[in-house]
Amino acid sequence: MTGISVKPMASPAAADGGLRPVNLRTDLRALADLIELVFADSMDGAGRSAIREMRTLSHLGYGLNLIARLNDLALGISLGFVYVLDGMLVGNVSLYPAQYPKEMGETWILANVAVHPDYRRRGIAGRLVEACLDMIRRRAGVRVILQVNYENVAAQRLYERHGFIYERAWRIWRRSGFAGSAAAAAPSFPIARLNGNEWAAELALARSARPNRRGGIGWLKPAHRSVFYRPWWKRLLRLISLSGAERLVIRDETSQAILASCWLEHAMGFSSVRGWLFVSPQLDHHAYTEALLDYVVSRNERSTIHFEHPQDDASANDLFKRHGFTVNRELWHMRHDL
Repeated sequence: MTGISVKPMASPAAADGGLRPVNLRTDLRALADLIELVFADSMDGAGRSAIREMRTLSHLGYGLNLIARLNDLALGISLGFVYVLDGMLVGNVSLYPAQYPKEMGETWILANVAVHPDYRRRGIAGRLVEACLDMIRRRAGVRVILQVNYENVAAQRLYERHGFIYERAWRIWRRSGFAGSAAAAAPSFPIARLNGNEWAAELALARSARPNRRGGIGWLKPAHRSVFYRPWWKRLLRLISLSGAERLVIRDETSQAILASCWLEHAMGFSSVRGWLFVSPQLDHHAYTEALLDYVVSRNERSTIHFEHPQDDASANDLFKRHGFTVNRELWHMRHDL
């Protein structure tokens, strides 16, 4: 995505009240306080870190206009809107470019829809969401995506009224590095690393198992060529960033077709692993999922492991529990096609 501007867009509301674009220099600290208040019960470690970063950035004053072009968090906040009443910032919504491949069309992330508890049921959240949708339409964006807590029915109804549809519910499974592990059994299927020339076959498997109309591989991971094909310069960037990735597969022993795949990402110096796995929908995938989880847990037993996986996969849910995982978050992914 190109051409993102941090210049505030014109708003019909007065500067001292109602709906207006975010002013990073004056709003950032109040925004941190509002977001922390509204999402305190559901905020994870990454969310708390973002709040700390917002408060740190708020001290930069006029330098924020430059920082916003370099910092993803500040950029998303700067493109959003706030609602001011009684001289107080009482509502917020943030917009982030999703950085999807150009051929998929300009895609945006709607986030941080927050209204102060004392000012709810006044239509503020709806006006904030509609302002974002209008802005994206003017930019000729093609879709907006969001995550919402599975149990937050009120927010889901708000998004439904504005044309969002449900893609899929997802669970973030977490296994502590202190959980301990039983002795690893011999793999029930041969597990190997993906060969560089197999990316197209893996993409075909992903499109079958995780179609984009149901959220793709996971959050911000569409089943698209750019996610699967890694040219040399992308591999070099990963080395420079001191992060690593493994792509494990189970192949049919006769045809060598890819039947199941598991992605693992880890940052150098951090004992944390993020994973995604998917299996051909034409198979009874229980045994393949079990083999991959056995392999991952036995080789990362001292690391905290997170897996993002569809909530409706009952077989995998049982296997995650048996391997010592617990549900960290449960989210609906929703989409609005413009």
